Amino acid sequence: MPRTSLDVRALTADEIQARVLHRDGLMLVIDKPAGLPVHRGPKGGANLEASFDGLRFGLPRPPVLAHRLDKDTSGCLVLGRHRKATASLGLLFKHGKVGKTYWAVVEGGPAENEGTIDMPLGRLNAERGWWQKPDPEGQKAVTSWKVCGRSDGLAWLALEPVTGRTHQLRVHTSAMGWPIVGDNIYGNGPRFGEPILHLHSREIVVPISKNKEPVRIVAPAPEHMRERLRKCGWNGE
Repeated sequence: MPRTSLDVRALTADEIQARVLHRDGLMLVIDKPAGLPVHRGPKGGANLEASFDGLRFGLPRPPVLAHRLDKDTSGCLVLGRHRKATASLGLLFKHGKVGKTYWAVVEGGPAENEGTIDMPLGRLNAERGWWQKPDPEGQKAVTSWKVCGRSDGLAWLALEPVTGRTHQLRVHTSAMGWPIVGDNIYGNGPRFGEPILHLHSREIVVPISKNKEPVRIVAPAPEHMRERLRKCGWNGE
């Protein structure tokens, strides 16, 4: 059965604990599954935050989101374990101090092997809430990209957002003529079913402690992206 966004359920404590990639006294990094929103929506429904109680690991309160990922994006998601840590993490994200690398499989692909997209973004319209569009009068948005591999009609990219605008990577790649596979807002993805969005927060580098090396965490490639990644030359690591 193709997976649809309708049958995603909340994670049990065991399931979310199995997704912990990194844990220390200040933060957790978990491997977010695709298709599960991080917040409870206005209509309710399954969400990631509902399972955070299973991530206290002895602390009095559950951890708190330090940033966000789109519902359909998978991979590294950072949580603060207490108020002070969450505030520090929030500042690191706000000031662009956290290194982020995303993997995407796109349709077609760039002619060059690397480059930078400098394209301001603005809201599409009031009705569409978060949806964005290229807008010369909008907020500055910059993405660095590199081709990791190519296949027939596909390219595997490593994307590094220099700024952190909503839907930035999705709008930028689409506007360049190479939308992300499965993107049902800015690309050619179906409304329901496969393929779902091929965008994965692969690596995050967090300089959480002043006198220690930054913490570097890698999330394994999700199941739904593996077939197309292999076509593009991914070796499975």
